[in-house]
Amino acid sequence: MNPSSSATQPPASNVSSKPASDRFRSKTLTAALAFLFGSIGAHRFYLYGIRDKFGWAHIVGIVLGAVGYLLLAATERASLLGWILAFPGAVSLLAAFLSAIVYGLRPDAKWDAQFNANTGRHSRSGWTVIFVVMFSLLIGAFLLMTGLALTFQTYFEGQVQAAKALSQ
Repeated sequence: MNPSSSATQPPASNVSSKPASDRFRSKTLTAALAFLFGSIGAHRFYLYGIRDKFGWAHIVGIVLGAVGYLLLAATERASLLGWILAFPGAVSLLAAFLSAIVYGLRPDAKWDAQFNANTGRHSRSGWTVIFVVMFSLLIGAFLLMTGLALTFQTYFEGQVQAAKALSQ
């Protein structure tokens, strides 16, 4: 085997594991997917493929969260299991909005170095990604504050009920 030929060609194991790296990945599309469908991991599957563990974690989290939400709605926020199951869904939802912000604010040069190094194309994100970031921040903060308000309201209503029961 010629030593110079092995230096110019990558090992066979790297060739088979990198066919998807030659595909151009749009920063704007990634941020939009995270904003619109991030709670089901669409942005993760777009960037890393169908085998991405964190993309599947988003799906599991949102399914558990939906079950928890339905349980909380049926029991008027009194089910401990409902609160426990709703937590992964809330984390998945808020992480999706945070991902849209992080991906959208990443400089184009860093984005291309990580996701488009072998494509020969360069990202040119414009105002669209800025609007996606703004709406992600707006809606994500609203949902976070709403979730905190409902959690604290439920906690303090339970404390009032316990105090009334204790005083009687």
